[in-house]
Amino acid sequence: MAPIYDCSVDSELLTGMRLARGAIGRGELVVIPTDTVYGVAADAFSPAAVQRLLEAKGRGRQSPPPVLVPGIPTLAALAESVPAEVEALVAAFWPGGLTIVLPAAPSLVWDLGETRGTVALRMPQDRIALEILSETGPLAVSSANLTGRPAARTAAEAEAMLGDSIAVYLDGGEAGTAYERIDGKDSSSTIVDATALASGSGKLRILRHGVITAEQLREVVGDALADEQSVENADTAAGAAAEASGTAQASATAVASSDPAVRDGVDTAADT
Repeated sequence: MAPIYDCSVDSELLTGMRLARGAIGRGELVVIPTDTVYGVAADAFSPAAVQRLLEAKGRGRQSPPPVLVPGIPTLAALAESVPAEVEALVAAFWPGGLTIVLPAAPSLVWDLGETRGTVALRMPQDRIALEILSETGPLAVSSANLTGRPAARTAAEAEAMLGDSIAVYLDGGEAGTAYERIDGKDSSSTIVDATALASGSGKLRILRHGVITAEQLREVVGDALADEQSVENADTAAGAAAEASGTAQASATAVASSDPAVRDGVDTAADT
């Protein structure tokens, strides 16, 4: 059984962090706390490690994991371009529970799965996660659960689902306590798509509602955030057009654009 290290105990924190860094360096998986839910972390620049992460969760390459970063400067290094509205969102909500999808920098040498040229980025507000990230660099991190199961809020919940597929578990206590818990509300990060903003072809879209509300986002970016009813209508029209065309490719394109769980190459169903 993989060890669980209680990070509230100094000796276990030091040992757990050392072993976690070593495991990531060897391409193994580590469970870490974040400010929203627990996450499974892997070296983002190791295709074998990312594949191991997907397999541990029971996910395919069509569900690429987001990337957690140690600081705001990393955003510009991993994204092809960063619109002013995204800079404002980052200033307001990082570190914290906002994941932003942007066009990935073309110079990146990695394979996160079928990303369609995008990358989902977040800086978590958790001291253990940030310390790991400061030493390893960006990590591919997906929620610590089996696909279809609720995201783990404790290390014990993660271990019960993922078992020995994980090399090291870091126990930072219950995750998500910094945010108001509302029954029926997703306790994971809010995910926004900024690819249209970056290309100048559209507005910011919410892909998944989480701990940052639409009202909070709109306070920062105003009308740059698309009205959700308009997005829904546009997606419905795209699906109808694809059905009318009768082609498999058009149908697949419509599904990719209208299903919020897979839109923009990011599986939003249960990530940190």
